Amino acid sequence: MPDGSATPVLLVGVDFGLPHFDGELEELGLLAQAAGLAPVARLACKRKVPDAALFVGSGKADEIRTLAQMHGAQEVLFDQALSPAQQRNLERYIGLPVNDRTLLILEIFAQRARSHEGKLQVELARLQYLSTRLVRRWSHLERQRGGIGARGGPGERQIELDRRMIDDAIKRTRERLVKVKRQRGTQRRQRERRETFNISIVGYTNAGKSTLFNALVKARAYAANQLFATLDTTTRQLYLGQDVGSVSLSDTVGFIRDLPHGLVDAFEATLQEAVDADVLLHVVDASNPGYPEQIAQVQRVLHEIGAADITQLLVFNKLDALEPGALPAALQDEYEVDGRPVDRIFVSARSGAGMAALREQLARMALAARGPMSPGAAAELPGPAD
Repeated sequence: MPDGSATPVLLVGVDFGLPHFDGELEELGLLAQAAGLAPVARLACKRKVPDAALFVGSGKADEIRTLAQMHGAQEVLFDQALSPAQQRNLERYIGLPVNDRTLLILEIFAQRARSHEGKLQVELARLQYLSTRLVRRWSHLERQRGGIGARGGPGERQIELDRRMIDDAIKRTRERLVKVKRQRGTQRRQRERRETFNISIVGYTNAGKSTLFNALVKARAYAANQLFATLDTTTRQLYLGQDVGSVSLSDTVGFIRDLPHGLVDAFEATLQEAVDADVLLHVVDASNPGYPEQIAQVQRVLHEIGAADITQLLVFNKLDALEPGALPAALQDEYEVDGRPVDRIFVSARSGAGMAALREQLARMALAARGPMSPGAAAELPGPAD
């Protein structure tokens, strides 16, 4: 049973025959919990194509309404993106608020963003999403509006006022983000002038990226066993020995299946750390049986942001969560991603297993990228950061 503070929700997933369908709705349940909701029931069904009006059809909508009443659900969450019309029709038919995976991810991002830039990026994505939902029932829109000014009564005139207000807010937020991106560009050029070797940690959400980051640089970046524990990029200096000196290491936001396109666009500045990296540490949860699909999803986002051609090192993490002898495949030196061989290494950021080997591999990659050094140059390399 959910605690009294968490809204009970019914989870719904529709299998359209796509390879990544989560029949148990496990990831949607984790997303709901990360947003402070409490899943009380789950329903998965199959369709060839979405119903234009109700997404699932009237028969299945009846079943959803009955199941929600039976379990006391106060909201229905779909694992797929709903059109504004489908969302409005389902709410009228079922008699409960209906939301989709896209809004759920946006809500989590809104709760977790800490930096000024992160908050601006989330606000832009939320405004863009909300601008398409003005046709919805007004009481529900009022519940979701999240600080977008006071509203009057329903009607076309109010909708037009709100649309103008949201459009103005989108314009202002974009202008502020342009300034932030300009500042980040200045910082990036300063790093380039210093010829810093840049490493960015990427990977599926909850793969252990922040735990690995903390283990490498002895930092205290927030790390938790939940989806999207990290939203804001954190950069620290990583000392790799006297021959290499210090390199720049960045922890970035986690990727996820069906990441809303608005978030990919809005987080362009944050993900720029990955685009500008010399090496991507692609962290994989070795204990998750669906890790091949998660690797593929990360690759799709890297393609979208123009980072697919950057050298990668696959870091299979969470060995401590595996049964003895349960390593995924053999301990091979290479693994194919997008048809290209990629070096990989197995570690446990929590226990420290394999971390020394990871540091040695990073040092070799930094030295190889630097090329031949002039005599005495090694003596000028920076030492460990304080």
